[in-house]
Amino acid sequence: MGKTNGLMALFGIALICYLFCIQVVDFKHYRAKAKRQYKHSNIVMRGDIFDRNGIKLATDTVYYDVYARPKDFNDKVHTKEELAAMLAPILHMQSSELLKKLQQQSSNVILLKKGINREQHDAIAKLNLMEIPMDKKTTRVYPQESLASHVLGYYNHDAGANGEGISAGVEYTAKDILERTPPVKSVEKTPTGNVIYNFSTDPLAIVEPPKGESITLTIDTAIQHICERELYKAIDKFKASRGAVIVMNPRNGEILAYAVYPFYNPNHFTDAEMTQLTNWTLTDVFPPGSTFKIITISSALALGKINRNTVIYDPGRIKVDRWEIKNHDYNKKGAPGNISIVKLFEHSSNCASFKVAMMMTAGEFYHILRKFGFGSKTGIDLPGESIGLLNKPNYWNKADMATMSYGYGTSVTAIQMVSAVAAVANEGVRVTPHVIKYNQEDYDKRIHHIRVMDAEQAKTITDLLRQSVEQGHYPIKMNDYYIAAKTGTSHKPRADGKGYTNNYYTSTIGFLPATNPQVLIYVVIDSAKGGEVWGSTVAAPIFKEVATQVASILNLIPDKHT
Repeated sequence: MGKTNGLMALFGIALICYLFCIQVVDFKHYRAKAKRQYKHSNIVMRGDIFDRNGIKLATDTVYYDVYARPKDFNDKVHTKEELAAMLAPILHMQSSELLKKLQQQSSNVILLKKGINREQHDAIAKLNLMEIPMDKKTTRVYPQESLASHVLGYYNHDAGANGEGISAGVEYTAKDILERTPPVKSVEKTPTGNVIYNFSTDPLAIVEPPKGESITLTIDTAIQHICERELYKAIDKFKASRGAVIVMNPRNGEILAYAVYPFYNPNHFTDAEMTQLTNWTLTDVFPPGSTFKIITISSALALGKINRNTVIYDPGRIKVDRWEIKNHDYNKKGAPGNISIVKLFEHSSNCASFKVAMMMTAGEFYHILRKFGFGSKTGIDLPGESIGLLNKPNYWNKADMATMSYGYGTSVTAIQMVSAVAAVANEGVRVTPHVIKYNQEDYDKRIHHIRVMDAEQAKTITDLLRQSVEQGHYPIKMNDYYIAAKTGTSHKPRADGKGYTNNYYTSTIGFLPATNPQVLIYVVIDSAKGGEVWGSTVAAPIFKEVATQVASILNLIPDKHT
């Protein structure tokens, strides 16, 4: 008996010590643990994305998932049949379907329906069904459907590790801004989900979840729509595999439209294939063809090798090492003879371009190509940009210089061509292309201005291009505006890099009004089929239609007949 009393005394002492530790020594730990059982952080909504005119392009929408909690079922209050009958009209489901779900054997929760709206949520909440909890969530919505999909990208709140959604486009590059919110206060709730109000509870935070900062894009929805419409019409007409139309203000680098095909709907991005999701104008490289002659002539002019009055003898064909360079119409027209720079652009002479390139050393040509931005990223605020392909000059031979001069010796991205030619339009200064509208402080940090050539030299190239368009038979000529532009056609390389396919890249790049450039337009179509496939027949008509509509939307001042 004495032994038993001793054990009981020891047990009592141990219990007292344990309770002392919990309630006195370590009370903060256990109090915090208790609070964590009924404290929940509210959901956080991502900021909105607008176009330059305030049209909403992306936003977060709240929705609710409805569950059943079997452990709270009580036939004395509501049978499963009664629950099914009450919920069916609200959830727009058959009672038999709901009943089947409610009868599932589960010790946790049963999902009844995902994605109901606020009205449905409130209707269920009024029923005061303890056994039917609801979970608030957010989803990303793109009101304009597929418009500017490769600029916006996509976002999925539910995917990714550590609560981070998967994303692309500006949804990715502007992540820090879109998710930047004021400090989020936790909300205390009971195990059944009811809010526990106290003096620190913010009623507004209960009703309206905290939201990230919104961003405004440089994209103009009206111009974007026109570019996509004309691009898709051409893709359908020529049965092409890919295409793009990019419109930029060369003065400040703001991209007004960025249409890419194949497109996708970011509301349903999980249904899209990788070829649709990828912005190939940033990731893929291709030979630019004769549009690159703008760069070749600009480089030689900037280095003082030629001037506006330079005359070049064009033999129509030239043998370079084991290769023969020919003009596209040599078999029909033979040797053009002495030609001006204007005629070089108008006639798109390969031989004359090669002769101009040979006036520069490989090192000189390479150095100024780097200043134009080739062989490096433009710095555009979209993910996945490639640096293109530009070999070091010590690897160049005479044939490389030849092919480089007319757009074959290097491979570029579409955005590199936009950035480089925009430097000519902007009086010799290359500005970082961008799709996000920044405040002045961020603009100064992110957007770079690099002088490529003197202003007078850039104006000379612009005027030579303008004359070539006016004197030639270009289908891009406009009644009210002078255009400085060049078309291009290049064989599409094989996927393994060995030789070329029978398909072509057709393109047109230019800017207007030529006397005061405000808009640059680049059109490129991959693998057009049927009839005469040239930059002038495939890409140029798209350029003309886009230029006409853009000039009207922006109310550009005509520079012809003034």
